[in-house]
Amino acid sequence: MLLARITFVLSVLSLASRASEIVISEVSSQDRLSGDLLGVCMIITSSLSTASHVFYPTTPQYVKDNEHAFVSSSEHSACSVEPGSAEDVAVIVGSITRIVLFLESTDPISHHPCHSCKSSVGRARPSRLRVADMQQTFTSPRLQISLSRLNQLKFGSEADTVEVGPGLTWDSLYQQLHPFNVTVIGGRTPDVGVGGLLLGGGYSFKSNQYGLGIDNIVAYELVLPNGTIKTVTESDQDLWFALRGIVTKFTLKSYAQGKVWGSISVYASDKLEAIKNAITNFGKVADTKASLVSALIYSSGKVGRHNYVSVLRRSSTSVWNFDDFLNIPSSYRDIKMSSYVNFVKGLVTQVTPAHWPLLWVRPTRYSTSILDDIVDQVLYWGSKLTALDPKVQVLAGIEPFTSGLLSHGTPSAYPPDRSQIYFPSGVALTWSNSSLDQVMAQSVRKSADDLQAAALKEGQNVTHAVVYPNYALFDTPLEAMYGNNVDRLRELKRAVDPANVMGFAGGFKF
Repeated sequence: MLLARITFVLSVLSLASRASEIVISEVSSQDRLSGDLLGVCMIITSSLSTASHVFYPTTPQYVKDNEHAFVSSSEHSACSVEPGSAEDVAVIVGSITRIVLFLESTDPISHHPCHSCKSSVGRARPSRLRVADMQQTFTSPRLQISLSRLNQLKFGSEADTVEVGPGLTWDSLYQQLHPFNVTVIGGRTPDVGVGGLLLGGGYSFKSNQYGLGIDNIVAYELVLPNGTIKTVTESDQDLWFALRGIVTKFTLKSYAQGKVWGSISVYASDKLEAIKNAITNFGKVADTKASLVSALIYSSGKVGRHNYVSVLRRSSTSVWNFDDFLNIPSSYRDIKMSSYVNFVKGLVTQVTPAHWPLLWVRPTRYSTSILDDIVDQVLYWGSKLTALDPKVQVLAGIEPFTSGLLSHGTPSAYPPDRSQIYFPSGVALTWSNSSLDQVMAQSVRKSADDLQAAALKEGQNVTHAVVYPNYALFDTPLEAMYGNNVDRLRELKRAVDPANVMGFAGGFKF
């Protein structure tokens, strides 16, 4: 039970992106809605090949497609469509486009009845998470398209490449690559979806050495809003730069992979000073083969547990040995040499349904004073919010990387500026009482603002710090994630989607 609670933190720190999900909102009339949705489901059902299937609310697979690890991100759909090929995805998207255009031409309205093309599975956060209005109930049915059947994997025609489907989870992908002693740059927890994480950027245990997940994409297969299928490479300058949309296949760089040295340690609150010093020292050593993810968790009136994870590939050139952490007495520790896939699978989680808002600040470094401020935030909000709901959990994630993290890729929509790295860090909450949704949303925003102010006061250049899309709240301004690239992305969106089909989607709109 202890390990399950520990590794829960790791899952939420690596939750995948909303970027590859599409949510097209309900029509304004409930009567019109029911007929339109039934018609859309029937049209799609009659158009698909036998590789695909449509599920309705009475079926177990429908429930599986619609469920989410956090109830604040869950909605029900009129039906769930699982395409089994890129061609069927194209049929679905083309059908939706024609329906949208028909409805607009006959009775222009501001909403349409199709929703959610989900290319990632597991605990990838969907784009329909609405922290600011969580008290709203989602009673209108929608149409969901799950790409979970697109779980193919094969070695690419080019050397050292792998072709993977967006419906895979990272543990499944790593497991299939393990017999060949290779891996790819991907997720840090087992049940995160491939598609969502990559389209949002994709931090990895190996990012210090090889960059973000998006930096390791060689090509991707994209279904355009008009229903055509296109393989996008670096020669397709604008689409390559944007890397958005309904992706049905990624071609990724692969790398040789041997055993890794890994450790999971838990520390009591009286070890916090030593832990903070160890984290600060870690940031001073530019070892590209080392990686650290940690979390502070509020428990029983204290920052009662510190979850620490590291991965170090065995190498004679490695300069970091984690002694600063290993010399600190721990209440729990699992340390071993293992395969990469087994290490990631060891982070398996058991998450109980909960509401979940997440807001992150972006320091340029983890100084002792910034870590002090993070601890203070966890203590303050832990005390304040558990008085309202004893089941509240407050945690802060700490993810240091080397300064060269963003030097491995070419210019892309995200990150808009590769000359400055901002560490994803901040306070997150879980709770069970839905009547506290607004309070929790306001609290997590206040915490993030306070931590950002503390970084500014220390002299860190975070006024225009870039937000990592996979950690961004639903209403994050586009400029906060994509900076000066927003105008270029909007122009591309108008060219690729003149009918504005994706404008009816949830998530971030250009």
